[in-house]
Amino acid sequence: MQAAETLYMVIPCYNEEAVLRETAKRLQDKYMYLLEKKMISSDSRIVFVNDGSKDRTWEIIIELHTQAPSFFSGINLAHNAGHQNAVLAGLMTVREQCDMAISMDADLQDDINAIDEMLAKYYEGNQVVYGVRSARDTDTFFKKCTAEGFYKFMAAMGADVVYNHADFRLMSRRVLQELSNFREVNLFLRGMVPLIGFQSCNVYYERAERFAGESKYPLKKMLAFAINGITSFSNKPLRMITTIGLLMFVLSAAAFIWAFIVKLTGHSELGWSSTMCSIWLIGGLQLLALGIIGEYIGKIYAEVKQRPRYIVADYLNDAETSSPKS
Repeated sequence: MQAAETLYMVIPCYNEEAVLRETAKRLQDKYMYLLEKKMISSDSRIVFVNDGSKDRTWEIIIELHTQAPSFFSGINLAHNAGHQNAVLAGLMTVREQCDMAISMDADLQDDINAIDEMLAKYYEGNQVVYGVRSARDTDTFFKKCTAEGFYKFMAAMGADVVYNHADFRLMSRRVLQELSNFREVNLFLRGMVPLIGFQSCNVYYERAERFAGESKYPLKKMLAFAINGITSFSNKPLRMITTIGLLMFVLSAAAFIWAFIVKLTGHSELGWSSTMCSIWLIGGLQLLALGIIGEYIGKIYAEVKQRPRYIVADYLNDAETSSPKS
C-alpha cells in the first residue's frame, strides 16, 4: 500500500467568527478519521488564512493553534487582500511543507466528506481534483440562473473553466510549484488552475446551506468577480467591439443609401424620434466600448506596477510564529 502523504487544508477566512469553531471541529474530526485510515500522514495540517477580518477571527485562529498545534496552523495577512489572494497566500505559504493541498471556504457549504474521494483520486494519479457541485438546489432561482449563466458565458468567451466548480479543489505539490510561476495580479484561480494542465478529474458533491454568518459575496462582488474572470482570461470582448463597429458601419451605410433615395424621391421629412434614437444608440455603444477598453487598460495598469498580491504578517505553525513576509 502506498505510504500516506501530507495534506494541508487551506481555509480563507474573512469575518468568520460565527462559524470558525464549528468548521475547525468538523475538519479535526475528518483529519482524525483520515489518519486512522492512513490516508494522510501525521504531518498534515489545517491552515486558516485570516484575510484582514474585522471581528475575532484571528483571535480564534490563535486559540485553535494554541489548543491543538498538531492540527491547526494560521496565516494572518497584513490587510484584506480579497478571497482569491487569501487562497493563493495560503497555498504558496504551505507548498513546500505538503505533498498536496485542498482549498475550501470556511462556511461549511463545501462537503467535507468529499475529501475522502478527492484523496482516493489523488492516489490514483490525479494531480488536480476539482470539487464540482452536482446540483444547485440550495440556491435561489436568481442565484442559480446567474451562476450557471456565468459558467456558460465564460465558456463562450473561450475561458477554460470547470462548470459549477468554485475553489474547492485538491492540488499536488507539483501543481502548486507551477502555480507559483503565474505572476499576474488580477487573480482568477478557477481559470488559472486548468491552464497548468496535468492529469485531473472531478468529484461531485451537494453543496449545503451556509452554517452561520453572512455571505461574503453579495451581488455587487459577484458581478465584479465575474467581470474580473472574463477580462482576465478572454480578449473576446475587445474583438466584439470590432464586430459591433463593423456592424454599425454597415448599418450606417445602408441608412445613408436609404436617406439618399428618400431625398431623391422627395420624401425627405425625417422624424425626430428616429434621429434621437440613433444618437442615443451610437452614444451608448461608444460608451460601452470605452468601458470595455478601460477595463483592460485598468488591468494592465495594475499588472505593470507589480505590487505584492498579499503580505503575510504572521504564520503560526507548530507553536512557531514567523516574521512577516510577502
